[in-house]
Amino acid sequence: MAIPRAAQTQRRTRIQEEKEERILEAALDVFSANGFRGSTIDQIAEAAGMSKPNLLYYFRTKDAMHRQLIDRVLSTWLEPLRALDAEGNPEAEIRSYIRRKLEMARDFPRESRLFANEVLQGAPHIEDELKGPLKELVDEKAEVIRSWTRTGKIAKCDPYHLIFSIWSTTQHYADFDVQVRAVLGQAYAGEGRFEDAARFLEQLFMGGLLPR
Repeated sequence: MAIPRAAQTQRRTRIQEEKEERILEAALDVFSANGFRGSTIDQIAEAAGMSKPNLLYYFRTKDAMHRQLIDRVLSTWLEPLRALDAEGNPEAEIRSYIRRKLEMARDFPRESRLFANEVLQGAPHIEDELKGPLKELVDEKAEVIRSWTRTGKIAKCDPYHLIFSIWSTTQHYADFDVQVRAVLGQAYAGEGRFEDAARFLEQLFMGGLLPR
């Protein structure tokens, strides 16, 4: 995990911590809008309301800011999958996973777009994490889903493509939010669109997964 330059000092003051968070908030705005390649330190400094030299005291490079944000996103984004409980009721566990992913799309749209931009550029900063910890977690939960199919608790399915499908359908509401709201129109584009999406996706997935 990238360590802010100021954090390498023996004592970090509250002001240092606040400035680091201010910089990361600004960097998240800039990176999620422009991608890594399209973003500059000058843009981030301006968004943070700081001088470039002051920003560089805390983070020496654009890469350092981006890496810390990506590390946070990966940790937060995978938490709902980690919570998928092999001992739980499969229907309840899958419904909960869908809803938690939609909640993250609602609450963390910038983080979702940051991650999507990184992957679309070939994941140059996180390829090791995708092939390592992320793959290990998905392999573990795929085996949980297989165990449910073997015992007849859910219909037979490819566990990897089930997970991919939940990722793609839920994150659509973050990455393509402008399109979603434009198509739904004012009458249906309020916060209730996430509850509407949750009910539909539960119906879609559980309709194919519940034993007949």
